[in-house]
Amino acid sequence: MSSTDAPRPQLKIRRVNLDTGRENLVVISRRSTALRPEVFSGFSRVELRCNAKVMLATLVLTNDGLVDPDEIGLADPAFRRFAEPAGSLVTITPAPPPDSLDAVRAKIQGRALNAAEITAIVDDIAHYRYSDMEIAAFLVGSASYMTSDELLALARAMAQAGTQLAWDAPVVADKHCIGGIPGNRTSMVVVPIVAAHGMTIPKTSSRAITSPAGTADTMEVLARVDLTVDEMKEVVRTCHGCLVWGGHVNLSPADDILISVERPLSLDTREQMVASIMSKKIAAGATHLLIDIPVGPAAKVQSAVDAMRLRKLFEFVGDQFGIAVEVITTDGRQPIGNGIGPVLEAQDVMAVLANDAAAPVDLREKSLRLAAHLLEYDPDLRGGAGYRRAQELLDSGAALKQMQKIIEAQGPSGHRAELGNLTADIRAANDGVVQTIDCLRLNRLARTAGAPIDKGAGIRIFKKIGDRVDKGEPIYRIHAFEASEFDLARAAAELDSGYVVASRSPHDGGAL
Repeated sequence: MSSTDAPRPQLKIRRVNLDTGRENLVVISRRSTALRPEVFSGFSRVELRCNAKVMLATLVLTNDGLVDPDEIGLADPAFRRFAEPAGSLVTITPAPPPDSLDAVRAKIQGRALNAAEITAIVDDIAHYRYSDMEIAAFLVGSASYMTSDELLALARAMAQAGTQLAWDAPVVADKHCIGGIPGNRTSMVVVPIVAAHGMTIPKTSSRAITSPAGTADTMEVLARVDLTVDEMKEVVRTCHGCLVWGGHVNLSPADDILISVERPLSLDTREQMVASIMSKKIAAGATHLLIDIPVGPAAKVQSAVDAMRLRKLFEFVGDQFGIAVEVITTDGRQPIGNGIGPVLEAQDVMAVLANDAAAPVDLREKSLRLAAHLLEYDPDLRGGAGYRRAQELLDSGAALKQMQKIIEAQGPSGHRAELGNLTADIRAANDGVVQTIDCLRLNRLARTAGAPIDKGAGIRIFKKIGDRVDKGEPIYRIHAFEASEFDLARAAAELDSGYVVASRSPHDGGAL
């Protein structure tokens, strides 16, 4: 028997209680009886095999007894993905770099990639064959420039890398806000309005990455969001709509990986943003899509010119994939609603749906406007009737009833809905009128307080732009559960509240 035919040494799987985020990470002992650790010198990636199953992972050597010499430790993400029971035998060999990295190097050097190269890169990323450093190299290379053909190829490849949904309906409506505005939970009002009308709107949403709450985080206060594809389809069949976490139904999985690397690097080019959003809408089976672009000094898009350029890209990709895309710009100068953080935002949503007199007017009105645009896709509605129909469904209680039906169909989430019991009011430093509110600052403060991990953490807003305030009057309240996070958030807010209060009106520029 030749040396190449000799059986390779094997190690027993041991689950190691390490949360390594997205990374597949494995651990072997420096005293391994089956392998010589020095063989892996110079290799940061290894290949695991068990029968026909293969996985690439990052290797770490340990001295401290975390694993025995005849074991290989799989951190939690790797253990879940490999899906083999503890004690199973695996072989481990150095892993050569993916072939698609040649295309990444070519992109860094300035060459435009073809569709096959981009598809190979996305496939390797979706299957966790790239390290974070390699993903960052692709993102930086693409941020330098991206052709229209590359944009289309990237959107198509990301959509095809995961689940692709199809619906038996002539109009499948969807909406997306490009984000950055605290408390902007319009989807949770729009979906029940549109679904109550009888239009299909299977809304898949993201969890927060750098914000204090994504739509999925907020909806999880009210109902389960980690539905399977079959469960999601059943909810849509019975309720015409849903509000679920897109990550669990595996829509455009490579996109979630790319986002988690690009956000810490502050990479958010127009082309990458459009490919990211459109890949998920293509995969979700949307036929009609409304894009909300908030414009403001602290928003992602800060000028009308930038919004126009972004609109053209969305329309271009939509045309290529047969999706009717409508793009609107909205006021992005300040938060929408009265709460920032999952529980506070869920309270705002339910207050609007219940027609509560204390419900935030801005959240109600923006949601009605967005729902009106979607309802206009119904060929049986006369032009201009969308807003009246949306208002009728909200005012009559039909939208609330539909939301309750969706919540019941998706099932209980199991998350507590209490607000953080540690509170601090942040007060105006002087008399005057609120001139500006820094959305990015409030987002960071709410995250510092513990949102979205602690769903009841966040900020309750008392004052908006144009409101008169007296010195010492509360402008917002911080909620937290953990004392350390509470102290950090309060200290940061007292250093910089994110509010500018002055004696001139932000609307007319004149003295009061």
